[in-house]
Amino acid sequence: MKIFLNPEKEQLTEILKRPVIDSKGLFEKAKVILDAVKILGDQAVLECTEKFDGVKLVNYKVTPEEIAESEHHIKPDLKLALDTARANIEKFHVSQKEEVKFIETMHGVECWRRSVAIQKVGLYIPGGTAPLFSTVLMLGIPAKIAGCEDVVLCTPPDKTGKIHPAILYTAKLVGIHQIFKVGGVQAIGAMAYGTETVPKTDKIFGPGNQYVTAAKQLVGIDSVAIDMPAGPSEVMVVADETTEIEFVAADLLSQAEHGVDSQSILVTFKEEYAKRVIAEVNRQAELLPRKEYILKSLENSKIIVVNEKQEALQVINEYAPEHLIIAVSGEGYFIDRIKNAGSVFMGKYTPESAGDYASGTNHVLPTNGFAKSYSGVSLDSFMKKITFQRISRDALTGIAKTIETMAEAELLEAHKNAVSIRVKKIRDDKKID
Repeated sequence: MKIFLNPEKEQLTEILKRPVIDSKGLFEKAKVILDAVKILGDQAVLECTEKFDGVKLVNYKVTPEEIAESEHHIKPDLKLALDTARANIEKFHVSQKEEVKFIETMHGVECWRRSVAIQKVGLYIPGGTAPLFSTVLMLGIPAKIAGCEDVVLCTPPDKTGKIHPAILYTAKLVGIHQIFKVGGVQAIGAMAYGTETVPKTDKIFGPGNQYVTAAKQLVGIDSVAIDMPAGPSEVMVVADETTEIEFVAADLLSQAEHGVDSQSILVTFKEEYAKRVIAEVNRQAELLPRKEYILKSLENSKIIVVNEKQEALQVINEYAPEHLIIAVSGEGYFIDRIKNAGSVFMGKYTPESAGDYASGTNHVLPTNGFAKSYSGVSLDSFMKKITFQRISRDALTGIAKTIETMAEAELLEAHKNAVSIRVKKIRDDKKID
């Protein structure tokens, strides 16, 4: 990890650049696969699965027997952990339900908004270097609470053509039964366009590598909605000498082990503290089973030393981290001043891992600086808002002049007439009465 001492504001943009791996022709390569899936359907999906995942499949839909069998491969302690996590995630997301509010904007003009579930959603669960069954909870639970009618789950198979039993068991736990052994760009294409096997969906959710993120952005232009551009994972830790270096090092490593394109950044206030953290990171990394991924990821990771909290805040809002850990004395300074972050973890006893698994918040979050304009997944992500209004006969006459004047000024006479005709009828009726 490289240390940057009190960088100038102009230097931050360069220092805070995300790692980009094999970006040459990224969107072009993704588009070729998407076009093939769009035209050839299952044939393209199976060919891509053989090419990229190294396994030849005939039928890639998971059978009920495979789902049922998964339970026998899950240890009791993991089942208990999943039950606890599910309860916390459900509780937090149920709390996000909104009551319908009827607003009378003026006498006789009543407006309201109703939340309606998106009917068909596709969930992408990364398999890659780790089976992220926790993402099944994060996406499946709010989808079910929202009331989505069709929930489709895609995740890549291993070299034997199987899906990790923890993913299947967790899917069953949250009530998902349409599961497909397909990953990467081809999975996004299948859910976006539909194939002979995979139903077409209306919105696609879930994180993935840079190719998956590119594919989501491409289908989002012409086919379906997407949750957000959620790519390689990242964390920013803001820590001072009141926080144990072991904690800080562990937090940095927890993101580094996601993959070689992950990024961990520490913002601190003393160069000596930064050096101690590096030494501890190196010590802990040697003991971790995913050391090869971690060491490559740490090449992208940085430590920025600043003088005061205001400068740290500037770094935070410029980087817009997916995960942000605030582990300093006087942490309250940051709470209302953070403008750009996916999810924030306050205090030295609040590791990012808690949000990844079981505290209740959602871990599907905007990366790559998109926290400047996107929120993380929530119950609202699985719903759309429909507005309603009802205007009484008398109220229409009261608001008519406003509408007619504005429509006329915009040269939209038909809009004006839609009001004028009704008002004339009301007035004529009153004359008869």
